Amino acid sequence: MIPSPRHFRLPPPPADALALSQRLLQQMQDESRSNGNWLSFYRYMTLALYAPGLGYYAAGSQKLGAAGDFVTAPEQSPLFGHCLARQCAQVLDTLGGGDILEFGAGTGQLAAQVLDTLAQQDALPDHYLILDTSPDLRQRQQATLSQLPEALAARVQWLDRLPEPGTFRGVMLANEVLDALPVELFIWHPDQVLRRGVQITAEGVIWADRPADDTMTAAVHTLHQAAGGHWGAGYQSEFNPGLAPWIMAVAECLAAGVLLLVDYGYPGREYYSPERRQGTLIAHYRHRMLTDPLIWPGLMDLTANVDFSAVARAGAGADLTLLGYTTQAWFLFGTGLEAAFAARCQEDVRAQMALAAQVRTLTLPGEMGERFQVMALGRGVDIPLMGFAQHDLSHRL
Repeated sequence: MIPSPRHFRLPPPPADALALSQRLLQQMQDESRSNGNWLSFYRYMTLALYAPGLGYYAAGSQKLGAAGDFVTAPEQSPLFGHCLARQCAQVLDTLGGGDILEFGAGTGQLAAQVLDTLAQQDALPDHYLILDTSPDLRQRQQATLSQLPEALAARVQWLDRLPEPGTFRGVMLANEVLDALPVELFIWHPDQVLRRGVQITAEGVIWADRPADDTMTAAVHTLHQAAGGHWGAGYQSEFNPGLAPWIMAVAECLAAGVLLLVDYGYPGREYYSPERRQGTLIAHYRHRMLTDPLIWPGLMDLTANVDFSAVARAGAGADLTLLGYTTQAWFLFGTGLEAAFAARCQEDVRAQMALAAQVRTLTLPGEMGERFQVMALGRGVDIPLMGFAQHDLSHRL
């Protein structure tokens, strides 16, 4: 099973990585045999990202940073973590203390930035907890956080599972987590909904679609109506069946505090607009964004945008209160980005120029400023959160 020539312009993976991808392809093919040599895309994406020892987040390839496939905001600038820390400090102060729990902590840069800022503000959490499914990334986090002063590093603990129900008080951080949950793909026709799937052939992975069952058809019809009912035949998109269960599981742990979600996405009506007729699914490979998610399974990050209207509904269903929704730019301005930039501009001219470039990346509409959204869901917190004070967009949900 050798991937087709559609990848010929990409830098090739090393031989050991290709061998892992071939093993994953074989596992996919073996599993598909019991279902007529077919896998739903949801199952394909689950295996491609999370198959033990073989999936993108379960194997040992470098994922983040210049040598990886993509860069997140904490790698772009320490100002990002500084601003999130100020929001955490406000919540922890309201609760009279508590913990921070970060999901999918990447390289550990965000944790380091948050802890450093909170130490300067004398607002440290009791513990900084990290829950990450990637063994490789956990090792990178440990290496990063071991460089902190001992008093800060001692507050960091890694979890293998969620805290017990009703035991967590504090702030939960999820930066670019929801976009990595597997999605179902569909094709809309007025008389039929198709469920996108794949087949594993001698040439690699190819698309193979089947009629959707009644449950999926009903879910797609609901999206169609909510979007205004103007999709044309052949409209393609996706939805995230794991979103509500994830929110529910997290909410069960939360006795009091805030779940802070940062991700790229849209309110539901914009997500499923007729103009966005190819959906939002993309692959990341060596800092390239690709629309073909079937190349080299296990070696590319697969991701889809987040439907923040669906997140808000899931939060309400889990008895969480919507505390705010805005763009990343407005959130960062609300949490003191300008003051943090000014405080650091005491450095030399070259450092000032670098910081200015970082601010542009984090806030400009054509960069991360509007593409990334921030939402806060909470329980037992009834104060206005600073990150949403300047420009709350909850009415768009």
